[in-house]
Amino acid sequence: MEWANETLVTEFVFLGFSSLAGLQRLLFVVFLLVYLFMLGTNVIIVSTIVLDRALHTPMYFFLGVLSCSETCYTFVIVPKMLVDLLAQKKTISFLGCAIQMFFFLFLICSHSFLLAAMGYDRYVAICNPLRYTVLMGFGVCVGLVAAACACGFIISLATTSMIFHLPFHSSNQLHHFFCDVSPVLKLASHQSYLNQLVIFVLGVFVLVIPLLLILVSYVLIISAIVKIPSSVGRYKAFSTCASHLIVVTVHYGCASFIYLRPKSNYSSSQDTLISVSYTILTPLFNPMIYSLRNKEFKSALQRAMTHTSYSIN
Repeated sequence: MEWANETLVTEFVFLGFSSLAGLQRLLFVVFLLVYLFMLGTNVIIVSTIVLDRALHTPMYFFLGVLSCSETCYTFVIVPKMLVDLLAQKKTISFLGCAIQMFFFLFLICSHSFLLAAMGYDRYVAICNPLRYTVLMGFGVCVGLVAAACACGFIISLATTSMIFHLPFHSSNQLHHFFCDVSPVLKLASHQSYLNQLVIFVLGVFVLVIPLLLILVSYVLIISAIVKIPSSVGRYKAFSTCASHLIVVTVHYGCASFIYLRPKSNYSSSQDTLISVSYTILTPLFNPMIYSLRNKEFKSALQRAMTHTSYSIN
């Protein structure tokens, strides 16, 4: 057999930050502080939404789920990355790599469909305000989140299974800081055109379909907003969508750059930089974009802090 005398890969070595060997301790401190701040912010957001009944609305329900989703997918990547920044040998087992990829893809794909659900929520709120509580009841919101998770699970399972059933007999040096699709696929000893095509189609599905749903929602939203006679009313309606639009732009911009390129255009250094942005920086800024600039949320946070201080005293 062609690979009979070649060693089967049992572990992968991360080389994502190998060119920054002298800065790895500094990067550890910076990433740790950012990660802890992100965790703390998301805990505050979810706790405030749960404790304050004024925030028990579909928009804040989805925001709470989004915060949980971001906390989970950073947990899949960042703790291992922090350990590796201080370790001499930055390795992960073959099975550990498959598990990391599965959970990352599951959460990031669910995240894409969740953003589409949030776009639909904004469409109903602006275009059908009188029927909003009926069309976006608790059961509907839970159903949309469950559908997003189901899509993420199926796509992640199919992609991870397809990649890790490929033979890995050559290099085990992964030019990345976690087990992402492109860097792992590059190490496979043999790849069929069908495998690459199916993985690309799944990537298009998980990015393009939710993005098209979001675009349709916003075309309808904009057409409704321009019909509002008051400029104050138009501003107020659009301001409820601005945060979602910013997050969608960052998320799909980064993800499209990583996953919707031909394999020939793969660049490990570029992908590492972009991956740092959507695994660390984007989850840091999203809570601030969505909540900390929102007057309603800040009022609820103040009420929660006051109630907590009274309870302690």
